[in-house]
Amino acid sequence: MALQLKQRFGQLVSAHRKRRGMTQAQLGEAAEISTDMVARIEGGASGARFQTVEKLAAALDVDPAELFTADIPSSKLARPKLSAITRRLSKESDADLDWLAGMLDGLLKKR
Repeated sequence: MALQLKQRFGQLVSAHRKRRGMTQAQLGEAAEISTDMVARIEGGASGARFQTVEKLAAALDVDPAELFTADIPSSKLARPKLSAITRRLSKESDADLDWLAGMLDGLLKKR
């Protein structure tokens, strides 16, 4: 059970890091931990103490709970519009997602 939690935690840290366009080195610097530690966490080889979880969450601009589960029940943390968009996009082909990503990049640059 503990190994599964470490792996899930690591996968979510990695996913949030990639979503933000950060390298492991950039995340390590922002969270004030070594790049090696980031790699071990993301690989599921190491867990993290609460202080490290807080630093990672702050560096990734997420609530610490989001590093343990992608499905957060609290109304404060839930993002129903994002969830609805994600469900809708999950049905699209890779080609359509590439097209949509290009459109989204263009739209967001204009803001």
